[in-house]
Amino acid sequence: MSDEIEKLKMHSPDLTAQNVERIAALFPGCVTESTGPDGTLRRAVDFDLLRQELSDSIVEGPQERYHLDWPGKRQALITANAPIAKTLRPVRAESVDFDTTRNLFIEGDNLEALKLLQETYLGKVKMIYIDPPYNTGNDFVYDDDFVESTAEFMAKSNQVDEAGNRLTVNSEANGRFHSEWLSMIFARLKLARNLLSDEGLIFISIDDGEVANLRRCCDEIFGENNFIAQIAWEKRYTRSNNAKRFYSLKDTVIVFRKSEVLEEIKEARTEKADANYRNPDNDPKGLWTTSSYVNPATREARPNLVYEIQNPHTGVMVSHPTHAWKFGRTEHEVHVASNRLWWGADGSADYPRLKLYLSEQSKGMVPIDVWDYKSTGTTDEGGSEIKALFDAAVFDTPKPTKLIKRMLGIASSKNNGDIILDFFAGSASTAAAVMAQNAEDNGNRQVISVQIPEACPKGSVAEKNGFPTIAEISKERIRRAGAKILEGECHPDWNRDVGFRVLKIDSSNMADVYYTPDATTQADLLTRVDNIKPDRSPEDLLFQVLLDWGVDLTLPITRESIGGKTVFTVAGTALIACFDNGVDETLVKTLATRKPLRVVFKDTGFKDDATKINVKQIFKSLSPDTEVKAI
Repeated sequence: MSDEIEKLKMHSPDLTAQNVERIAALFPGCVTESTGPDGTLRRAVDFDLLRQELSDSIVEGPQERYHLDWPGKRQALITANAPIAKTLRPVRAESVDFDTTRNLFIEGDNLEALKLLQETYLGKVKMIYIDPPYNTGNDFVYDDDFVESTAEFMAKSNQVDEAGNRLTVNSEANGRFHSEWLSMIFARLKLARNLLSDEGLIFISIDDGEVANLRRCCDEIFGENNFIAQIAWEKRYTRSNNAKRFYSLKDTVIVFRKSEVLEEIKEARTEKADANYRNPDNDPKGLWTTSSYVNPATREARPNLVYEIQNPHTGVMVSHPTHAWKFGRTEHEVHVASNRLWWGADGSADYPRLKLYLSEQSKGMVPIDVWDYKSTGTTDEGGSEIKALFDAAVFDTPKPTKLIKRMLGIASSKNNGDIILDFFAGSASTAAAVMAQNAEDNGNRQVISVQIPEACPKGSVAEKNGFPTIAEISKERIRRAGAKILEGECHPDWNRDVGFRVLKIDSSNMADVYYTPDATTQADLLTRVDNIKPDRSPEDLLFQVLLDWGVDLTLPITRESIGGKTVFTVAGTALIACFDNGVDETLVKTLATRKPLRVVFKDTGFKDDATKINVKQIFKSLSPDTEVKAI
């Protein structure tokens, strides 16, 4: 076994390579080796053999089939799978309670953020809510590779000939914007699905312009069988006569689950729902309501459920003239024995009803797909929340926290440390809702918000109030909302976590030579003895290591000095890191005695070659279970 310390890869996972590995596990004969652009061998799929393996079910390209397609779809898939050499850099000055909070705010393009979170949060997110930009027929701020000009779109979609002459009568370029919007959302949803837990749910707000395309897009990514609901949210309750045709009072919320592991979905009971339960006969089982005992099916359709029932109050034998009962005779006898049949206050009802006890409804209520403004708020209410915090309308049409809190009641638990993700954070309504819900029910939900630093329009209310970007509004909303929550009534046992760690997406901490050895000259190597960029701090390096190793980015971090060297400890023994120069065997032995799960050093940080060579042997002797790596 080599004593060479293994290097961390320091870039996001290559999802294409992972997919090839999955195919290899199913069809090993379909995976071969090919030579990459740099001359190295890599695994690749032999698609001819794979088609042969799937010959009974393969759908050939030219054959007509039911699917959603658009110009740029293939590029969007490639863009989603391609690795990036970027990192997350911590910014303590913009954070709140950096050392103790379990919440994150990531500033940067959400496509890159989702890639960077793949290893750390793979299968760990319980709920995702996003309110993506609606398709307004304009270019997007998300500068992905698949954003193209009108001319490029027309050529790719076969609407012009080789000379550039239009082949279609319609002169509008609406298809281009549908294609760009779909490519933008498709790539991000592909990555987001990986982060959801098997019991996770994703909620997506959308308007009528793209709801059909979004539904089809989600069918492809999550599977049609994982569609849960298409909710109509009453975002306003008064009409405007300025509209030429119909005026929309609702937006749509699309809901999908990650997998069929999630079989049952319930939401908390309301006071209004509980008000339907009474106990007029002083039943010892407590409050109850009733449901019909008559089956919608006719007697002819369900003859096995046709029989006579005796009314215990009158002694009359009863059967329904046209329909069957809902229950078989054996189950009916159980209902009789347990006093679950209600024949009316005076016992003279034509047919019995079945008692349903409130005490048996502990799992909550089945959600419905129409959400009224009284229970979920309106866009005006969302705007009022912003004005109350900022004394100005610094953000247009923010979602009300009531809306997101209802989603939390369906998709999350208060005491399981559920992770909530919003990668179109905008006004940060999701983060505010999570903190408010935790304050109410003593929850320990965590929230990850992602927002690109999109510039606020010149002359806008936001810009006039000192907010140059949307991300600055997002962060300040969380700060102010958190402070306001702490001023109000909170659950006495709540951990009072209204903080967040700010992490900003940036280029890798590693010098370019680390990634492109084929483009580096010998002179470059002589000037780059240290493979780390000079403007990066030890804490920058620590967070890139956490990302690369897939360690929770919200774990508590302590910094101490040992033998004159700065040592970071993450969650006690989860990880220990030292990026100083001059690391000697004494320090290595001291760290090994702590028996951490992982330890990392700077590759060029050892005092001498002998120390570097002996590191693995020291840990093998004193802490054999420790994983040792270098950057």
